[in-house]
Amino acid sequence: MISSRNARTVANLAIASALTILLAACSSMSLPSLSSSSAPEAEPGVAPEMPATIRADEIVGRWGLASFQNPNDRPRTEAAARGQCKQPYVIGAGQSGGVVMHLADQATPQELRLKGSPGGKNYIGPPGPAGSEQDREIVSFDGRVLVTRFIEKDAAVRYGNMVYVRCAPRA
Repeated sequence: MISSRNARTVANLAIASALTILLAACSSMSLPSLSSSSAPEAEPGVAPEMPATIRADEIVGRWGLASFQNPNDRPRTEAAARGQCKQPYVIGAGQSGGVVMHLADQATPQELRLKGSPGGKNYIGPPGPAGSEQDREIVSFDGRVLVTRFIEKDAAVRYGNMVYVRCAPRA
C-alpha cells in the first residue's frame, strides 16, 4: 500500500508528466491565430545573381599590380604596375567559370565570381549578393587597365585602389 505522503508525491509527478505531454503536443500543432492581425508578410526572396558586363575570360591573365589612395596618383601608379610585370600577379580561370584571385587578407587564392548589380556596377567576390563586404568593386576596366576597390572599409583603407595593368604576352 502507498502511504498518503507518498501518494501525494506520485500524484504530483503524474500531473507534471501529463502537463509536459500536453504542452509538447500543443507546441507541435499549428493552431489558428485568434488575433485580428493580418497574416505575416512573406520574406522577399533572394534576387537572382545578375551577370556582370565584364566576362571572366576578359580578366584572366598576367597583370602588373600597384595601388593608390589619392586619385591624382593614378597615372604614376599605372606606370609602377606596368613595371611589376617582371613578377606578375596571375588571375587564373576558375573551374566553374569564375576567376582565381585573393580575397583581402587571405594568403590562398580562391575562385571568385564576377557579379553585376542593378545599378550597373560590377563586382568580384565570393558567391552571394553583389556588393557584399568581401567583394571588390570594379571601378574601371578598358581591357588593358583594371582598377578595383574593396567594399569592406578597413580593407579599402589598407589596400587602396588596386591597379592591374595587363602584361605583354610572353615571347
